[in-house]
Amino acid sequence: MYVNGDLDHELVKRLADLNGVATFFWTWAGEQQQVETLSLLRVLKALGVAVSPESTNEDVRAAILATEDAPWLDTLPACTVVRQGNWGEIPIHVRHGDPVHVWYRLEDGTTGDLRQLDRLVAPREVNGEWRGRATFEVPGTFPLGYHTVFAEVHGREAVSAPLIVVPKRIDPSVLRGNRRFWGVNAQAYSVQSRSSWGVGDAADLADLLAITAKEGAEFLLVNPMHAAEPVAPIENSPYLPVTRQWLNVSYIRPELVPEYAILPDGERDEIEELRGISMVEDDDILLDRDRTWAAKEKALRMIYRAPRSVHREAQFQNFCLEGKEGLEKYALWCALVESTGSIDLPDEYASPDKPAVTEFAAQHRAEISFFKWLQWVALEQLSSSNRIAKDLGMPIGVMADLAVGIHPAGSDVWADRGDFAPGMYVGAPPDMYSQQGQSWSQPPYNPRRMAELGYEPLRKVIATTLKLAGALRIDHILGLFRLWWLPEGGSPADGTYVYYDHEAMIGVLLLEAHRADAVIIGEDLGTVEPWVREYLGTRGIFGTSVLWFEKEGSGWPLHAEHYRRDILGTVNTHDLPPTQGYIEGIQTTLRNELGLLVEDVAKVREQDTQEQEQMAVRLREYGFIEEDADDAAFMDGLHRYICRTPARLVAAALVDAVGEKRPQNLPGTNDEYPNWCVPLADGDGNRVWLDDLAQKKGNRLFKVMRDSLGQ
Repeated sequence: MYVNGDLDHELVKRLADLNGVATFFWTWAGEQQQVETLSLLRVLKALGVAVSPESTNEDVRAAILATEDAPWLDTLPACTVVRQGNWGEIPIHVRHGDPVHVWYRLEDGTTGDLRQLDRLVAPREVNGEWRGRATFEVPGTFPLGYHTVFAEVHGREAVSAPLIVVPKRIDPSVLRGNRRFWGVNAQAYSVQSRSSWGVGDAADLADLLAITAKEGAEFLLVNPMHAAEPVAPIENSPYLPVTRQWLNVSYIRPELVPEYAILPDGERDEIEELRGISMVEDDDILLDRDRTWAAKEKALRMIYRAPRSVHREAQFQNFCLEGKEGLEKYALWCALVESTGSIDLPDEYASPDKPAVTEFAAQHRAEISFFKWLQWVALEQLSSSNRIAKDLGMPIGVMADLAVGIHPAGSDVWADRGDFAPGMYVGAPPDMYSQQGQSWSQPPYNPRRMAELGYEPLRKVIATTLKLAGALRIDHILGLFRLWWLPEGGSPADGTYVYYDHEAMIGVLLLEAHRADAVIIGEDLGTVEPWVREYLGTRGIFGTSVLWFEKEGSGWPLHAEHYRRDILGTVNTHDLPPTQGYIEGIQTTLRNELGLLVEDVAKVREQDTQEQEQMAVRLREYGFIEEDADDAAFMDGLHRYICRTPARLVAAALVDAVGEKRPQNLPGTNDEYPNWCVPLADGDGNRVWLDDLAQKKGNRLFKVMRDSLGQ
């Protein structure tokens, strides 16, 4: 695709700046790189700006004028977000000279008028009409909540828009004081008992919480539990769900559903046979989600048909009422997908407003109800895990994880396609660990549409996730500030950053966290401008530090006392290999074999060796290892080091505790590596079962964590 050769790049840059599109960025090597004109035009078009690669200079000038005129054409801003205690302002645009009446309705139903401020703003001529601006005050006494502002112009019908009052910062009760907490991070699907259905589920999660609580852990960080496809092939990555608002029903343990107990003996026997089909053996190399769900779904359908008690049925119906249209659309999408056998729905089912979809919904009410029921059961079982954690003495409990985005053919895109930027994916530019960049195959929300919706999609996602946990980790929290957009089918290097209203999005996050009294941790790794981390800190959001990424200006490991205090500190993450695997160079071996390196493999290995040698020097400096330390002592030393930092939260990976070497995920790969399919195993590749973990008297690495924090 080519750009009009006469196009003025400076004009395009001005248009991009006006629309929150970055015209340059800093590479991982610290160099400023300009964004190509073609990339800017593609992104601007996806945002709804009237330009394309074929545009002329006159087209771009017209788009600049339209962008500057746009606020003057709307009576109310799309959404107003203010911090509690701050006195805010709302600009109201009307035909010059027209009177306007502005009032509010609070979340609790309270109403009142807003006061106009004495602000003299010159009128502006827009499309041949003079438009004026009046400014109204938002009182700093307004309570937290989702409110509404109304404006009635010269007797015409009133218009409305969201007015959201958010906390200045959160102060979760568990973090009051100076106490530090340690926990464990694990991929829940990879951890199974011998009685599970082939993939870790809610029952296994509860057992893992009990095991780690007994070791003294105060939280358990797990992977996202967002919904996956209802039919095979099921996406393996928990970070590419079909929706983030609803849950992954493969985590249901059928035998824990109360109605299972009243099934006839023959049906319970049949369910046991289905479990046998889905079970894995000690020598099974990888997880098979398709096999597990095929068996589990049959069992759950049998349980669904069993009669429910009066109170159970009432609870289910209440769940459906609370889910409203969102649950109805999601369950309808699931039924359509199951009916056609694919998430790539045919044209007649391409959107909820298609006549064929309406007809299908009327004829398949029972099937739609089944998928609602699955969500109800999944919420029951997964939310009970956090209650169990608290009962067992974990002050924080489950730490949930929020994925960045969703599958392009998922239920959210199907239900509200206009909320997303067409022809765009989210990803990341090239960096040291993914030197060709990354495409996450996720459609980005249009930031303008998010404001028009009052950030309700984000609100619902956070509220749902916090029903499962006492803390929430936000994967790539920089996505609430900006996201790397790239064209579908293009290279990650063809993209650029698009900015979001971080004040609004962070505000909504804090409002939901405040209501749940939850801890929020942002994954703020990578190239992060210093003001962003400072901003998050002032709002009460913890950051993230991974030992291998924390460097001084010289390139040596950061001294422990120089780490930030309000962070979650770890030795590794799910995007890095287990520590033993890193020590042995598995990440470089795999990336070399798969053609993912842009540097010579010998040079990369030399860099790996130097990094580990420098870390060893640092550990000896603190007295954490001896000169001739073996791998086990080195790993212990790394964890003592992360505990020596002032970090309020520190975690040890379950894979490190059992000696696993294989990565759960190899960034930059799709089919080349079995991402998210590696079951928990030891250093020799032998499966580690929950049953065995429960019988062991204590884990060496967990003892290191306890002792290091004086617990």
